[in-house]
Amino acid sequence: MASQSNNNILSSEVEESSLPLPLELKHCFDNLIVIDAGANLTNKKYSRDLESVIQRAKDAGVQKIMVPGTSVKSSKEALRLSRLYPDIIYSTAGIHPHDSKSIIEEPTSWFEFTHIAESQECVAIGPCGLDYQRDFSEPEVQKEIFEKQINLACSLGKALLIHERSAQKDVLDILDKFEHLPPAIIIRGFMGTCDEAIQYLNRRFYISLTGYLCKDKSDTGVRKLLEDGTIPLDRLLVETDSPFMYPNTRASKLPQNVKTAITERSLLYLHRYCTFQRNEPCSLPAIVEMIAAFMNKTPDEVALATAFNALKLFGLS
Repeated sequence: MASQSNNNILSSEVEESSLPLPLELKHCFDNLIVIDAGANLTNKKYSRDLESVIQRAKDAGVQKIMVPGTSVKSSKEALRLSRLYPDIIYSTAGIHPHDSKSIIEEPTSWFEFTHIAESQECVAIGPCGLDYQRDFSEPEVQKEIFEKQINLACSLGKALLIHERSAQKDVLDILDKFEHLPPAIIIRGFMGTCDEAIQYLNRRFYISLTGYLCKDKSDTGVRKLLEDGTIPLDRLLVETDSPFMYPNTRASKLPQNVKTAITERSLLYLHRYCTFQRNEPCSLPAIVEMIAAFMNKTPDEVALATAFNALKLFGLS
C-alpha cells in the first residue's frame, strides 16, 4: 500500500466539486472523509444517472467506492465501472450464494470469472458464502462455490468478502478446513447477534456495517454491538449497500441522541437524493455519524478508522 498517497486522502480537504452544491448546503459542516466498502452501482436503478450518483458521493465526502460483483455478469460490469471511473471506483469479483448454481449449470463460466478476478482493478473476492434464509441455490452447491472462491482469494492474495445469513456454523466450519486463509476476511453487511460478531472478531475478521442499524430493534444485535464497544474501530468497515439498506433516520426506535448526532449536511444529502427505493453512496456520512453516536465516539474517529481499514485491506491508493 502506498502510504504517502493514502495519507493524502485521509488528511487533505475535500476538493471543490465542479458541480456546485445546493445553496442550503453551503453553510453546513465540512465533509467527513469516508470510503464506501460496498455499493451495488451495477444495479439497473443507476442506469440513467450513474455519473450524477458518483458526483454526489464525491461531494458528500465519499473518497472511494467498492462496487461488488455478485455473479459473473455483474463482476464483469463492476470491473468495467472501475476502469471508467479510476481512483474512485474499485471492483470485487464474487459469486453470491444465491447465484452459486449458475456456475454448476455453466462450468465454463468459472474461467471467465477467474480472469475477471485476476484484474488489477479487482481488489477482493466476493461477496461469497452461505445464505440459508432463501433457497435460490441448494446448500451443498453454495458450499462448493464458496470453497472455490476461498481458494481463489488465497491464490491471488486478495481479501475475501463473506455474505452470511443464518449459516455461521457452516461458514466457520468451511473456513476451518483451510490451512491458510486469504490475507483479510470481511463479513459484509453484518446483521447478526453480538455473540455471532464475537466469533468473527475472535478470528480477527473484519465487520462491515450498513444502514441496517436503523432497522435493528433487538437487544442483542448491531446496536448492542456498538453500544458495548464490542467491535473495535480497527475491525470496522462501513458501506451503504446501495441501492438497498436505506438508513431511515426517522425510524421511531432510533434513539434521540443518535438522531441529533446526524449533521444537517448529511441529512440534506440523505433526504434530497436517497429513498427506500434507491439508496445512494452519498448517504454514507449519515451512517458514519449514527455509528459514532452509538459508539460514543466522534464521527471523525469512525470516519478516519474505517477509511484507513479499507485502504489497508483492499490495497487502495
